[in-house]
Amino acid sequence: MKRLLLSLILIAGFASLYSQVKVSVLGDSYSTFEGWIPEGNEPWYGAEIGNDVKDVKDTWWYQLIEDNRLALELNNSWSGATICNTGYNGEDYTHRSFLTRAGSLGENPDLIFVFGGTNDAWAGSPLGEWGGTDMYTVRPASLAMFKKLKENYPDALIVAIVNTELSKDVEDIIIQACETEAIPYVKLEAIDKQSGHPSIHGMKQISKQVWKTTAPLLYQHLRSH
Repeated sequence: MKRLLLSLILIAGFASLYSQVKVSVLGDSYSTFEGWIPEGNEPWYGAEIGNDVKDVKDTWWYQLIEDNRLALELNNSWSGATICNTGYNGEDYTHRSFLTRAGSLGENPDLIFVFGGTNDAWAGSPLGEWGGTDMYTVRPASLAMFKKLKENYPDALIVAIVNTELSKDVEDIIIQACETEAIPYVKLEAIDKQSGHPSIHGMKQISKQVWKTTAPLLYQHLRSH
């Protein structure tokens, strides 16, 4: 009985602690939903066909926030966005890149999810060199993005999400950039997809995998701030 009471007290304490947490998302099409992203950003979900995700409640981020009693600060996601400033067909994607949007995630989020790299891989964006300064290439832009996030939101817990089926180069770049900048990351596994994007089942898988890693990190983060 004592153990049960202690468990209930701890659960209540966690719920109270998490209820104050404001979440922002920096993402691409995987995290969009029409009407839930800044005006001018292009959605994929809610606007496209060929996928069974038709309700915002089925998205990974909505489920994670709702299931854990968090609050949405801002979802700055943009379909087709690359981390670096080079997009499809070598076009200039500076206006929508993760690097550009890394300073536009609300006033004071407590938790930031960064879910990108998919379009850099699909578009074949140039990789660049570590230590380089060309933000039209993935390596320098990835490091600069994480640095910008840390500078703009020094009190936030930043968690990167690494997609499945990325090119080996882009996956390695994201992970190395995270390790260099001390950013924790979640490497997704076996996500169900339709038309290259998470299905309803895939969204549930993402939410569960991301929260499994994030929950203990967030608890420690909140306790230390």
